[in-house]
Amino acid sequence: MPLSLPQLAASRQQNNMKTSLLFLYLLFLSYFNVVLVFGTGRSEGKENPFTAKASLIRYWNNHISNNLPKPPFLISKASPLNAIDLAKLTQLANHNSLSSHIESFCSLANLFCSFQEDSSKLDAVGKGKGDANFAVYSSKNFKGYGSLRRGGIDSFKNYSDGLNTPNESFKKYSRGSNAHSEDFTSYAKDANVAIDNFTNYGSSTTGGSGGFNNYQERVNVPNLRFTSYDSDGNKHKLSFSSYSSETNSGSEAFTNYGKKGKAVPAEFTSYSSNANTIGSSFAGYGVLGNSANDSFKAYGDSGNNPRNNFKIYGLASKLGIDSFTSYRDSANVGADSFQSYARDANSGKVNFVNYGKTFNVGNSTFKEYGKGSTGSTTIGFKMYDLARSFLDYAKKGVTFAGYTNSSSKETSVNRWVEPGKFFRESVLKQGNLMVMPDIRDKMPRRSFLPRGILSKLPFSTSHLSELRNIFGASMEGMLENALTECERPASRGETKRCVGSVEDMIDFATSVLGHSVTVRTTENVKGSKQEIMIGEVKGINGGEVTKSVSCHQSLYPYLLYYCHSVPKVRVYEAEILDVTSKSKINHGVAICHLDTSAWSPTHGAFLALGSGPGQIEVCHWIFENDMTWTIVD
Repeated sequence: MPLSLPQLAASRQQNNMKTSLLFLYLLFLSYFNVVLVFGTGRSEGKENPFTAKASLIRYWNNHISNNLPKPPFLISKASPLNAIDLAKLTQLANHNSLSSHIESFCSLANLFCSFQEDSSKLDAVGKGKGDANFAVYSSKNFKGYGSLRRGGIDSFKNYSDGLNTPNESFKKYSRGSNAHSEDFTSYAKDANVAIDNFTNYGSSTTGGSGGFNNYQERVNVPNLRFTSYDSDGNKHKLSFSSYSSETNSGSEAFTNYGKKGKAVPAEFTSYSSNANTIGSSFAGYGVLGNSANDSFKAYGDSGNNPRNNFKIYGLASKLGIDSFTSYRDSANVGADSFQSYARDANSGKVNFVNYGKTFNVGNSTFKEYGKGSTGSTTIGFKMYDLARSFLDYAKKGVTFAGYTNSSSKETSVNRWVEPGKFFRESVLKQGNLMVMPDIRDKMPRRSFLPRGILSKLPFSTSHLSELRNIFGASMEGMLENALTECERPASRGETKRCVGSVEDMIDFATSVLGHSVTVRTTENVKGSKQEIMIGEVKGINGGEVTKSVSCHQSLYPYLLYYCHSVPKVRVYEAEILDVTSKSKINHGVAICHLDTSAWSPTHGAFLALGSGPGQIEVCHWIFENDMTWTIVD
């Protein structure tokens, strides 16, 4: 029987009173640091039972049916939230209000977040008459740097070099300057997870020049964005030398690059060369330019699995010259897309020299290539490679010279794969020598979220806008990359799930393996990047084929793991010895995949070891903070 309105109001009031009483009770327990040992009625001055960590331990006891010690490396990743903060943040999550308290949320829950500084707090520098010269500088946000300058030069040297997670923002950089020059030398070199954003860079400038040397070189996980780059510039020369070379697993984006520029020469020398799995995006490149001169030299050369995307490139440009000298040369697979390239161009010149003579053919597509171009626009290709497709291109003024139907195979197959990253099962024998890869965890330190908060956060690419509102626009690329991988269909025989709490990880592991399970990881990082000796080796389950669930970190604001189970594996524990002293320096965990038939022919393991899918087994170490679950031996 439905409740009357007075009854509904009374019921709602009772629920609110219960919530308030619970909150006061949690406050009391947290203040006196009381612990109730459930089932015994005893009180001890230990940990509050309402913390996230205490909740996790109870969950473990209820779902893992053995008395083995709980793994400290995993329990330490539990949320650090105390009872009061947990209650407050859970209430905010229930009301979708975390975004308005994001800084407190990230700090209290130990998350990795990037905040856009309040513009009133940004430094306004370079507006005076004197030149600005920063020799050593780190992690600072600037507003109006070099704006409206007349002549002079501003320079940054050794900017944020060697930091773990540099996070810089430049807003209105050199905007409206006249005959002014900017220079960055060695910008954020050797960083780990880099988030950089340039907004209104060099817009409406006249004359002068801007240069980047060694920009984001050898960064592990770059997330780089240029928004409104050199828009409405007039004869302001821009040069990038060694831009994000030797970077690993990240993304770079240029939005409104050179829009409405007049006689603006922009040059990229060695752009994203020797990079590994990098996504580069140019949206609105050279749109409505007039007499622009853009050139790319050594673009994406020797890259491994690059993903380059050009949208609206050179749209309606007039009298422009665009040149690619060495595009994707010796790259390995990957995917490139040019959409609306040189469309409606007027009397310009577009040229590709040595386009994509790759080591292994990838997937490149041109859509609307030169479509609608007028006047004496000429488009040429020299050294054009196999497997390129044009969906719609100008029938006149397009020249294909030196078209080749084979890929260049002159490159060493091992150069993209770190020595020791993959090895054969026969290597795991006592007394053998091998090179251990760098197994150090290079991700920023984060914690899991409690389930009560995690369940209230969206987790899909379809809700990316909501996540962006919570964690900030600068995190969008990182969020999208992780979500896309989590939503990827499972490969043949694979069972997979992304988990953001230890409870979710336990549920997935026990659903595959049953409730009598244990979890292992390599003990430390000693031996990384050096030759080691294999000591005593123990095969889990007697060295027989077994089931396992391996979990690998993904870059996300909270601790997120990609967990999966694949068929036909063997798991090993091995003592790792110093080659000279023969003393034990580490205790490693390795997994060997016996069935590689569903792997890509261009998988790094085959590049390193030779052979191909289904022909060999492939082994690798469990890296720091990754793990593998197995049935109790």
